[in-house]
Amino acid sequence: MGNWVVNHGLSTFIVRPLLVHTSPSGLCAVLGAGPGRGPQLQLHAHPPARLPQPAVSHTRILHAVHTIAHLLNVEWLNNSRHGVYDELSTTLSELGDEQNTSYLNPIRSTTTTPTMFVFTSIAGLTGVVITLALVLIVTSSMEVIRRNYFEVFWYTHHLFIVFFAGLVFHGAGRIVRGQVTTDPPHNTSYCKDIPDEWGQDPSCPIPQFAGGFPQTWMFVIGPMVIYLFERLLRFIRYIQKVTYRKIVIRPSKVLELQLVKNGFKMEVGQYIFINCPAISPLEWHPFTLTSAPEEDFFSVHIRSAGDWTQKLITMAEQLPEGSQGPTMGVDGPFGTASEDVFDYEVSMLVGAGIGVTPFASILKSVWYKFKDSNPKLRTRKIYFYWLCRETHSFEWFADLLQGLEKEMEERGMGNFLTYKLYLTGWDQSHAAHVMVHFDEDTDVITGLKQKTHYGRPNWDKEFEEVRKDNPTSVVGTFLCGPEALAKTLEKKCVKYSNVDPRKTKFYFNKENF
Repeated sequence: MGNWVVNHGLSTFIVRPLLVHTSPSGLCAVLGAGPGRGPQLQLHAHPPARLPQPAVSHTRILHAVHTIAHLLNVEWLNNSRHGVYDELSTTLSELGDEQNTSYLNPIRSTTTTPTMFVFTSIAGLTGVVITLALVLIVTSSMEVIRRNYFEVFWYTHHLFIVFFAGLVFHGAGRIVRGQVTTDPPHNTSYCKDIPDEWGQDPSCPIPQFAGGFPQTWMFVIGPMVIYLFERLLRFIRYIQKVTYRKIVIRPSKVLELQLVKNGFKMEVGQYIFINCPAISPLEWHPFTLTSAPEEDFFSVHIRSAGDWTQKLITMAEQLPEGSQGPTMGVDGPFGTASEDVFDYEVSMLVGAGIGVTPFASILKSVWYKFKDSNPKLRTRKIYFYWLCRETHSFEWFADLLQGLEKEMEERGMGNFLTYKLYLTGWDQSHAAHVMVHFDEDTDVITGLKQKTHYGRPNWDKEFEEVRKDNPTSVVGTFLCGPEALAKTLEKKCVKYSNVDPRKTKFYFNKENF
């Protein structure tokens, strides 16, 4: 029970209620699970709807406007202190220089320059610090940095601690000031035109000002408490023991890890974060689970795509046979769009390269459901497409497809799964070898009955065939692959969806890596 609460309590009692109250259709987070790469968070609604761009970009714009406005204000306050404007602004700026008066203008001396004020006041210093922190966080979030220098992205993002700390203290200097009530009250509409008579006319006592009470902490403390609670849960999950069931080096430098952890429960297409202290005690990398929920272990397939993944593969290659691997920390699992695959009667699964990993979990789960004659299986047709640049990439996945192929034939359901493998890169010698073995019953590359296609899919043809075969179905199209392919498939889903709700409609779901 304790393991279940630690591993699934947060999502059950906090995340799921939030999702339910957010939208009737439910929102799910989509995280690209490319090994050694940073997460790319997007939103997906089911049924999918066109959502606005992430609010993060708007936050950056607002922060820039906020900063520019402060800089302009400092310049105007300095000019008022030097009497550049009218008599009223000059008089207000001089308040506080004499006894029994409170100041309005935070620049208290005519020798103070705007630059000096920015770097000597609490508001100025904290403003500079949080702006620099945000600039570093934003620039390190660029795709080129995130993909090629993940460590820079990862460590720089921890500046959010500095950002929020500076934000809390930003208002402590109380430079934003307001007028307080005096006795007798200061008649603003009458007195604004006679600043020379302030303190002499009974209707115009010298106005008093006070800084507003800092309130940022009130808005920050709630999210920070939730964050610290979540970090505590993640730490507890991290120290839970993870053991190795099997370590396999697959072709094309793909490492398969079969792991076991008490209380771990997953759904198809989910992902986990993995930490290997022997490589880096602070780095966590996302990987899609390739095992099925019906199995008594969970597995990931990791290809070399950076320093961290290469070091992990090298360590696995050097292990004595039968030994346990390096100590691992596992956090998760977390959900993705692929979890919805069984909500559709017809599903199109498109994987590119290592992007096939979430569909390995899905196809395995389908195999187990058929094996156990699961009555809850709603899906009646799956179209699976896998695009690879090299032949070795097919090898580790071919065994699973062969098992599915055999299972479907034995049950008389050979039409349930239609799969097409596309080799997008080959040379002349390979083409000649294929020609020699063209008449064989099984494919020369995969050993499957379905022959490998060469080149890229004609998506117009594929979508047209799916629409023709399923004239009244809602088709879920799932992609784990690059952004360019996502844009293409999204356009095809719109193009081939019928406006008549009784006819074929395509819904697009994606995970980018």
